[in-house]
Amino acid sequence: MSVDVTQPVVWVLAGLFGLLVIASVTNYLLCKKLGQNAHKELSQRINSWWVMVTVFTIALVASRNISIVLFAFVSFLALKEYFSIIPTRRADRRVLFWAYLSIPIQYYWVATGWYGMFIVFIPVYVFLFLPTRMIMIGETQNFLRAAGTIHWGLMTLVFSISHVAFLLVLPDNGNPVAGGPGLVLFLVFLTQFNDIAQYMSGKTFGCRKIVPKVSPNKTVEGLAGGIIVTTLLAVLLSPFLTPFDWLMAMAIGCMISVAGFIGDVTVSALKRDIGVKDSGSMLPGHGGILDRIDSLTYTAPLFFHIVHYVYY
Repeated sequence: MSVDVTQPVVWVLAGLFGLLVIASVTNYLLCKKLGQNAHKELSQRINSWWVMVTVFTIALVASRNISIVLFAFVSFLALKEYFSIIPTRRADRRVLFWAYLSIPIQYYWVATGWYGMFIVFIPVYVFLFLPTRMIMIGETQNFLRAAGTIHWGLMTLVFSISHVAFLLVLPDNGNPVAGGPGLVLFLVFLTQFNDIAQYMSGKTFGCRKIVPKVSPNKTVEGLAGGIIVTTLLAVLLSPFLTPFDWLMAMAIGCMISVAGFIGDVTVSALKRDIGVKDSGSMLPGHGGILDRIDSLTYTAPLFFHIVHYVYY
């Protein structure tokens, strides 16, 4: 099924590539002046952003099913990274097969627009099935920890992220401005830009630590800067991508910023507990897939259910 990409969506996507061009030119001039090694990480980040934005754009404009498959693949990569860094029992390897199998099933409910199964499949049916399968194996040592870590990964990296994909199958009458693609672009862009805004604000103005034991680089000033910038962007973009009035756009922009921060530090707490800095190395300059979608694991379900409740 094709996606009806409206002109505002095309213009916003073009604006993203324009920002990448500006960032690339600026980085080139800095590297030419100060040397390649001085901005090596920044160069890697920008190159990774080019890849991510290009893949996202192609999937968004190609067809609805391709977009859904893309998000399913992101969930798979993130879950694979998660299982590679958390301690798992040898006996649970057979259980992980069923965890991975839940990904195509969950996204099938998305593709068919079956909201009832989409909303209960992982929280109810998978939640009940996986411990049953573990019991059949007969290993009781660390049973609770194993069941909890597997299901937490599925809820965070499959169930939460699948909410982004479900925005694509919502009826267009709820968002006559830009339909599902507009909502997806609005959510993903603001979530990712919020991460950048909080990082830059923290680097520039940050002095008061907000959660020093979890993420020492997070500051009150960084969070405040992210909230201000993200809320302003939400108000500016909402007329082109969403059905929100300015007051709703402000509220949702603030929600995305705060929820994105919580998602970020939650995954940081997970990595600190395990003793790793990055979840992987798939995205040079960023780490792994999990490092890039940590904020989205919180913003996606909250954004989806607000939109679904108010507009659908």
